[in-house]
Amino acid sequence: MSTHETTSLDAIGPALGRVSSGLFIVTTRDESGAPLGFLGSFVQQVALSPPTVCVAIGADREHLTQVRRQGRFGVSVLGDEDKGLMKPFFKGPDDGSPFDDVEHRAAPGGTPVLADALAWLECRVTGEHNAGDHVVVFGVVEAGSLQGDAAPLTHTRKNGLRYS
Repeated sequence: MSTHETTSLDAIGPALGRVSSGLFIVTTRDESGAPLGFLGSFVQQVALSPPTVCVAIGADREHLTQVRRQGRFGVSVLGDEDKGLMKPFFKGPDDGSPFDDVEHRAAPGGTPVLADALAWLECRVTGEHNAGDHVVVFGVVEAGSLQGDAAPLTHTRKNGLRYS
């Protein structure tokens, strides 16, 4: 194995891919009030007091438009036993809502969260920062619950320059 340092994307991509992250369902509501969500891995706690998290959302995604409109988002933390909760969120736009296939409920502020997730958080948007092809949205955690004792589901990528 080479220890040669390089700045090429061919070397940076696999190195970034080894930065592990959790797997989460990030949620909000659309203009009609229907639940809207996606499988996200760019979620991180960034402050202790007040408790604050950030989530990176693709700059061109409808989810970002709706999080901005709602001023709130939810984060359902997936556990090792929750892999089945991800599958509905791989649906295409013509296949119906992923929420047709997962039990969900409204958090105290009205944001949808997955009923069977390991944990959930409901956040009030406090700001955002442009980050290339994503926008990092910051939110103060206003409600949350741990619903099980499993380990959180984590993953690494083969290449940190793309999702696959």
